[in-house]
Amino acid sequence: MEFLLPHLLINSAARYPDNEAVRMDGQAITYAELDVLTDKVAATLQSMGVKRGDRVGVYVHKSPASVISVFGIMKAGAAYVPLDPNAPVKRLAYITRDCGIQVMLTSCAKAASLTEFQQEGSPLTQIILTDSPETNPEIPEGIEAVSWATVTGRDISGFTMPEAIEADLAYILYTSGSTGVPKGVMIAHRTIFTFVNWCCDEFKMTPDDRVTSHAPLHFDLSTFDLYATIKAGATIVPVAEHLSALPVQLADLLQKERITITYLVPSILSFMASYGKLDAHDFSALRTILFAGEVFPLKYLRKLMAAVPHVSYYNLYGPTETNVCTYYRVQPEDVAPDRTQPVPIGRACANVEVFAVNDAGGLVTEPGQEGELWARGSCVAQGYWGDRSKTDAAFVQNPFNTLYPDIAYRTGDIVTLAPDLKNWLYAGRRDHMIKSRGYRIELGEIENALHQHENVKEAAVVAVPDELLGSRIRAFVVQTDGGSVTSKELEAWCARRVPKYMVPENIEFCDALPKTSSGKTDRPALLARINARKSLAGASSTPA
Repeated sequence: MEFLLPHLLINSAARYPDNEAVRMDGQAITYAELDVLTDKVAATLQSMGVKRGDRVGVYVHKSPASVISVFGIMKAGAAYVPLDPNAPVKRLAYITRDCGIQVMLTSCAKAASLTEFQQEGSPLTQIILTDSPETNPEIPEGIEAVSWATVTGRDISGFTMPEAIEADLAYILYTSGSTGVPKGVMIAHRTIFTFVNWCCDEFKMTPDDRVTSHAPLHFDLSTFDLYATIKAGATIVPVAEHLSALPVQLADLLQKERITITYLVPSILSFMASYGKLDAHDFSALRTILFAGEVFPLKYLRKLMAAVPHVSYYNLYGPTETNVCTYYRVQPEDVAPDRTQPVPIGRACANVEVFAVNDAGGLVTEPGQEGELWARGSCVAQGYWGDRSKTDAAFVQNPFNTLYPDIAYRTGDIVTLAPDLKNWLYAGRRDHMIKSRGYRIELGEIENALHQHENVKEAAVVAVPDELLGSRIRAFVVQTDGGSVTSKELEAWCARRVPKYMVPENIEFCDALPKTSSGKTDRPALLARINARKSLAGASSTPA
């Protein structure tokens, strides 16, 4: 039976023991080896006191170690919590405090930063090192470290998985929060199974597939890379993070590893289409390209499909709280030269229902009508860790079912119904959540970071639409009386508090922020100011 994510690995190891489960930098781990290694990690965690329902951190870069870590944690009955290895320690320490992470798997290179975790009040007391260093790593006082040699040398003859059930948490993913702090989305095993089963069926995945794993663990795109691939008995090919900015090298990887399925955000695919020299590569093994996380600019999608015409293209849509809940297979006519509208986000995946609710509280049933997209079914997350008020606001009773409890998730995304009455078209966000480079970003978290600086009196952050990245982040700051701080200093300040992709690209100082009649910051006025400058700059550059 398969009702827990570790069962996917156990079953594939039984069916395909000698298949490569993970391959990176010329090194491979078979399914049989991965099954044993993850048992050893789980047994080690149990010996450290980890119990069913505990939360265990994963603080490693994309690598075979990241795959081993998540399956080992779940085999111990715990839920894994990915910590972005590139994010500021202040943010990560908050996450460990918020969900009570006392045990973490991390690399020797990251171990030295744990002193900063302690300074920020992290409850961390034990770690497993996921690699073997040439020299002894610096382990902060008060933290017990278990070496990778100890893990691999463990006797697992008596190991058994705890009797967990599908309603138990598999992982918690922290996303940007509207109050200035991240919020943890809780996902149970049965919740992600809906997505995994659908993927394997829809994309006809087999043991012969070779699938890139590019998305970091804290990004929900990673769940396809890991779990659908493992269920199929296929090979995961982790992609080093630095390749995102190197489109030719990323294309080289797809060719060299004979990748059959890749799942990337549109901004990376756009860079590849523009600068990856795709015509000079052999993509004959590639059969499916999936993209999600942001709107794919049509001119770049058109260029990509022209360069790699033989593959199937799918636009996948869904917030972290539902993973993917709709999909659309892109057709040649969707990128016709005269087409200007982005491709639809499509229709509901199997075992999922989506519907749109208009401002009057009724269902959207006609083309052109706008409404907020809702999703219901087993795909819906279990809420936000430790935050009942946010959970109750977003995960609500289906208003069209009064017969029994039926929780639906309000996505906050505005959609319209396509003329075919089957597919949905994305129109925009209901709140201040934006998409940039595939990441969901709450502008309030960036504003909160700016406001923490002693010389910042007021701050407002706006998103400027960008067809390549989705949005560019601009900030407006009013300094305190007598205060003195530069934009570079504020950028560095933000970089210590929010991930790199949330640091404003431009910080402008002003005497006061425009206000609406109700006293709120007038963000449309700020955007209008930016657009006016663009227009003026364009006019001044036009020859007389």
